Amino acid sequence: MVNKVILVGNVGLDPEVRTLEGGAKVARIRLATTERLYDRASNETKEHTEWHTITLWRGLADVVDRYVRKGTQLYIEGRLRTREWMDKDNNKRYTTEILADTMNLLGRRSDNPASEGSAPAYGGAQGASSYGQQGGYAQPRPAAAPQPQQQPAVPADDPDDLPF
Repeated sequence: MVNKVILVGNVGLDPEVRTLEGGAKVARIRLATTERLYDRASNETKEHTEWHTITLWRGLADVVDRYVRKGTQLYIEGRLRTREWMDKDNNKRYTTEILADTMNLLGRRSDNPASEGSAPAYGGAQGASSYGQQGGYAQPRPAAAPQPQQQPAVPADDPDDLPF
């Protein structure tokens, strides 16, 4: 069986981060994904925004606490989880949320409201596997300058020296 969710969207509100009695951090964010559909009949584009509740634990919650704010673009991989609870009138309610396994910060560093001039450093073994190197705010490495290569001299009367 497969229970997998992949989302790319923008955070709608500043994250809610709590530390539990045992010391584990938990973060809850609201992520908006927008679908754009073109209606040929009316010749206009319509948008549909879906809101998702994402729950992140421990190391991911710590990264959310430090670097994620309203407007941050995120890539989330996780699984659906439905919880049952009782409201104040003693009615049974259900909530479906995404329990995140992976989170990557997307966009440019200047687009992230939480970036304050320095790139976050993801340390530890969990950092590489959970956050991924490709989605974070890694500094691009400058490409090595190409070395000019010398072409071998070709005699002017060489029949293989064709212009095409």
